[in-house]
Amino acid sequence: MAWDVRGKTIVITGATSGIGLAAAGALAERGAHVVMVGRDPARTEAAAAAVRTRAGGAEVAHLLCDFSSQADIRRLATEFRTARSRLDVLVNNAGGVHKVRRETVDGIEATFAVNHLGYFLLTNLLLDLLVASAPARVVTVASVGHRQGTLDFDDLGFARGGYRIMRAYARSKLANVLFAAELARRLAGTGVTSNSLHPGAVATNIWSGAPAWAKPLILVFFRPFFITPEAGGERIVQLAADPALESVTGKYFERGRAVAPAPLAQDEALAKKLWRTSAEMVGLPADR
Repeated sequence: MAWDVRGKTIVITGATSGIGLAAAGALAERGAHVVMVGRDPARTEAAAAAVRTRAGGAEVAHLLCDFSSQADIRRLATEFRTARSRLDVLVNNAGGVHKVRRETVDGIEATFAVNHLGYFLLTNLLLDLLVASAPARVVTVASVGHRQGTLDFDDLGFARGGYRIMRAYARSKLANVLFAAELARRLAGTGVTSNSLHPGAVATNIWSGAPAWAKPLILVFFRPFFITPEAGGERIVQLAADPALESVTGKYFERGRAVAPAPLAQDEALAKKLWRTSAEMVGLPADR
């Protein structure tokens, strides 16, 4: 039977604005049971209500999570598992940037912690539900910015200097592409696919943490790729809902097409090392 998103349970993180909100609305309109995850209680409840209205009373739930806290991610996973017995699609979309270097409550540089380790931890905590619900999908929102990314395992958080907003962002997005590809390899034969994408550059709230002087540079950096939040959301919807992608896994998408990511993002040894390091940073077994 061909993949049909109707009736499927889809979790979308970072769902209160921008492309996450747009994707939630589009998927709810297609009949999916959408669970929207946000950080702020009032904004998350309002976003879920808006999607419910847009989709004509579709089943739309919402949960809260601060992705800068590993304890809160674990609480989210427990809360979801308590309420639901299946998960058909997980969309890893929550993210942020910071104009100056800061650390989370777990002592990790915040951009890397939220944009990469948040995805890594939540996906692993829900992985058995995804496998049990197969065919299922994991969609990881990365960025074309990964092409400028580097990884220094001796200083992943720029603690020794050199922190700049775009360096930190590009590193986290490179980690996203590497993670999605390694997850696909680990899930081979389970019926669960894992793909990443650049949804298109959108002037969303993710850049609210950038300093005023940097915002024009960000616009220049992304200008060739500018699209609306609705168009970016549709790129997420494509990977979550398109029947033609049912058996496609381990790919990176730009402008709706699978393309080769940066050379570093194709390095399997680097991906495995990142997985082991990430597992250690969040307190999970490396072979999970």
